[in-house]
Amino acid sequence: MSLSFEGRVVLVTGAGGGLGREYALAFAERGASVVVNDLGGDIKGAGKSSAAADKVVEEIRAKGGKAVANYDSVEDGEKLIQTALDTFGRIDVVVNNAGILCDRSFARTSDMDWDLVHRVHLRGSFMVTRAAWNHMKKQKFGRIIMTTSAAGIYGNFGQANYSAAKLGLLGLANTLAIEGLQYNIKCNTIAPVASSRLTETVMSEDLLAFLKSEYVAPLVLWLCHEQCQENGGLFEVGAGWMGKLRWERSLGHIVKQKNQPITPEAVRDQWDKICDFTDATKPASIQESLQSIISALSPVESEGEVGANPTAAAASAASPSGINPVMGQKLSATTFSFTHTQCVLYALGVGMSTKDPDHLRFLYEGHQDFSCLPTFGVIPSQAAMMDGGLSSIPGLNIDLTRMLHGEQYLELFKPLPTSGKLTSEVTIADVLDKGSGAVILLDVNTYSGDELLCYNQFSLFVVGAGGFGGRRTSEKAKASLPPPKRAPDAVVIDATTRDQAALYRLSGDWNPLHIDPSFAAMGGFEAPILHGLCSFGFAARHVLKQFADNDPSRFKAIKVRFAKPVMPGQSLQTEMWKEGNRIHLQCKVKETGTVVLAGAYVDLHGASEASPENLPQGGGLQSELVFAEIGRRIKDLGAELVKKVNAVFGWEITKDGKNAAQWTIDLKNGSGSLHKGPYSGKADVTFTVSDEDFMEVVQGKVNPQKAFFSGKLKVRGNIMLSQKLEVILKDYAKL
Repeated sequence: MSLSFEGRVVLVTGAGGGLGREYALAFAERGASVVVNDLGGDIKGAGKSSAAADKVVEEIRAKGGKAVANYDSVEDGEKLIQTALDTFGRIDVVVNNAGILCDRSFARTSDMDWDLVHRVHLRGSFMVTRAAWNHMKKQKFGRIIMTTSAAGIYGNFGQANYSAAKLGLLGLANTLAIEGLQYNIKCNTIAPVASSRLTETVMSEDLLAFLKSEYVAPLVLWLCHEQCQENGGLFEVGAGWMGKLRWERSLGHIVKQKNQPITPEAVRDQWDKICDFTDATKPASIQESLQSIISALSPVESEGEVGANPTAAAASAASPSGINPVMGQKLSATTFSFTHTQCVLYALGVGMSTKDPDHLRFLYEGHQDFSCLPTFGVIPSQAAMMDGGLSSIPGLNIDLTRMLHGEQYLELFKPLPTSGKLTSEVTIADVLDKGSGAVILLDVNTYSGDELLCYNQFSLFVVGAGGFGGRRTSEKAKASLPPPKRAPDAVVIDATTRDQAALYRLSGDWNPLHIDPSFAAMGGFEAPILHGLCSFGFAARHVLKQFADNDPSRFKAIKVRFAKPVMPGQSLQTEMWKEGNRIHLQCKVKETGTVVLAGAYVDLHGASEASPENLPQGGGLQSELVFAEIGRRIKDLGAELVKKVNAVFGWEITKDGKNAAQWTIDLKNGSGSLHKGPYSGKADVTFTVSDEDFMEVVQGKVNPQKAFFSGKLKVRGNIMLSQKLEVILKDYAKL
């Protein structure tokens, strides 16, 4: 569906020509009411004329659009916004585009050269945006574009004044993106490369023709549309190419040593490590940046000669055998008693609701199939990890305030009970050196009596505890895996509530970060954030419903990496890819597109209906037995068949003119699979045939082509793939 700006009021500064004109025309063409601002001066800011703005307004009106001219300087921001309010009654979008050039080498740059450029670019954008800000806050909507330049990002000879002002705009935009977030005001920055009055003096005619202004406008329109949730982004754009930029930082190196001054010689000696961008980080906020820097460089006094920090000291104090002394240590065993109440509370905490009838089996203890959600398995394990005294392990003196939950793996060996008394044992599996921090792998085995019920692996990142020379990887770590490079087979979008974290914490995670605004602010967050394990529960139940019919006995394991926080009230978008019995997934915040669960997957036990002894025989369909044999063949030769066939076949079996059964033969993903029911994605080819005619074809009594041309066999999709069915159906006597 095309993007419309009907009802929106847009102000474009410097819209009398070049890029500004293209923006104004494009917005008007899509229904916006446009304020065309242009002072009418030359590229150095001298002079004034109404002709430029008037001409663009005439162009818009000639095409049936709505526009009004404004001839004020951007330093008079209130006047520009008042024009929008007086004429159209509101202001929704501000595109700060106006600019001038006063190029001089730095040595020749005068005070006037500096001030004039800053007044138009930086102060002008500030004045216009400030005038619009409160109106946008009141209406809970606003979109702002700042215009920087490659000169601002990279620097350019002779443009010290210009590049400084342009990079200042990026800093302004970054702060507005943060302050405007709660009011649905989004602010982004573009660095356009396009033909305009400012570039025609420095570019050839051929290059100017290549860099048409009209190639930039589509990006601006998208960033200003209500559907776009991009915020705080920086984009280079030109000639039809668009790309997003971000800051990158080396892992750095701790130069400070215990009880020793930092010297220039120490910096010199560690220079290669300081500047090594291997495994570079990409801090996205001042909080992320400062958290790692301050933690890494905080002086920590401890006994011994290792000057990094207690965790690093413990990790580096290797025994003669080379095995870290804390590895293999166990915490005291803990017990966890629970009833159906905790099971129901957990299900509510991860978003289940009586609005969905399928959820009732997890919410009502009187339901005939009352069950505990599989991911409840993290609850007794988490209690064991914290209650068992992680911080009391000798040689592992860590600051829990610097500990982040990085990854989680859960494996069930049987469905969880809905009540009982469980015992958990925690073992430190490994300690890894990630440079800017240390990773502690904790293995937790949970038992019901003597029976192992589930296994968890917590991957905990301790900020600032790295740099002790340890291993970066461990064969004991449960690896996260990237999703397939294709469109997902299924997508589920589920809204969290404003009280989601308040509800989830009742299952045992009492960290005030998830409920106390002042505590969250100390962590650098605008508001309390949702528990990572809550998003984990949302995603797991999406898979369970989509691919396992909400049957907890089908659930085997789940692995996720926690990438970014979620704010209560945001919507979680779980994208899923089926590869045999493994469902790859990633979870995003729908409103922003930010990936919050990455490298994730759920392993399922095979569906019982693919096993012939468990196939439902209701309806007396002869085809049931055929598909049972196909299931056996896939189980024995799945990988080989996938290699030969590479297709997904859907079957719709009818009886007495009515749909009686559906089957999916997946010989495209993983090692192949068969399940009863429709394909969650899009089958490559789908066959519709009666049970009787299906058997006639399979047994060779009717030629498939004759069945097709006579209308007995209907085919949708890539009909040529039907030839590959011979690989599956050959030797029909056994079928």
